[in-house]
Amino acid sequence: MVKGVSLSLAIAVSALLLSNVLGFNAILLALVFGIVLGNAFKLPEYFNLGIKTASGRFLEVAIILMAFSIDYGSFLKLGWETIIIVIVTISAVLLMTLWLGKKMNCPSSAGLLVGFGTAICGSAAIAALAPSVSKDKSDIGISMAVVNLYGLLGMILIPFITQDWLTDVQNSILVGASLHSVGNVAGAGFAMNDAIGEMAVTVKLGRVALLTPALLIFGHFTAKKSASHKTNKLNLPWYLLTFIVISILVSIFPFPEEILSYSKKGSNFLLATAMAAIGLKVSFKTLLNSGKKGLVFGAILFAVQLSIIMGLMLVLAT
Repeated sequence: MVKGVSLSLAIAVSALLLSNVLGFNAILLALVFGIVLGNAFKLPEYFNLGIKTASGRFLEVAIILMAFSIDYGSFLKLGWETIIIVIVTISAVLLMTLWLGKKMNCPSSAGLLVGFGTAICGSAAIAALAPSVSKDKSDIGISMAVVNLYGLLGMILIPFITQDWLTDVQNSILVGASLHSVGNVAGAGFAMNDAIGEMAVTVKLGRVALLTPALLIFGHFTAKKSASHKTNKLNLPWYLLTFIVISILVSIFPFPEEILSYSKKGSNFLLATAMAAIGLKVSFKTLLNSGKKGLVFGAILFAVQLSIIMGLMLVLAT
């Protein structure tokens, strides 16, 4: 485990040092370095456990520390327009998933999982829905790979494309309402500026809060008719629950500036390390060979999602 963690840490430290020289976001640099290294060299198997730990546990702790920078009051300040955009976008993507899955004849469980992960919160949503719809474990792997790939691409590309021509609020809504995981949202948002990052994560929490009703409603439409069918109970990941608790406490009670400052620095470092580890495991060759239809399916849904958000922002004049 030590070798994989050490490699991820080394990439993160390199990215942090170069970011000071180049003036480029360290989190995105760490991700790019990881992708380049992971695809250029075949890493020995003994790196895998450490890389998995860095991309999993490190990211979870980074998200928890990020909670110290979140104020739930900012969600109310975003206004009713943002809430409408989030709800309408999720509903549209889920409906599109059901319709497109039939039109494309996409493998049922893989298509459903890709759509649900795209609409709500990436891998966590896929994990929550999978037990009730998935028969083949490879479909879970393909769907997670597809969703994380487009989340990573969105995290890299959106800041470059929209930063100069959308307002901070619009960028926050676009990032928070579209990208697939909290890590993606944080990476893209904070790459632009701290205000966008904090607002985007708050918007993302709104999507996460809709995971329970979305799971129940979507599960109703996708469940096969069976006398033995039962709806699985939803269990949010422990780090999201901890994130919510801490962010509520921070919103209510004043915390020392030292704690807020160190938690932010720690979150950025751990997030860079996690992104480096995630990048090391992004294999475009394997993904293309095993999930070409899933890639097309995910790309269409992601494009539709972005288009709906942009259209709603224009209509509602956000």
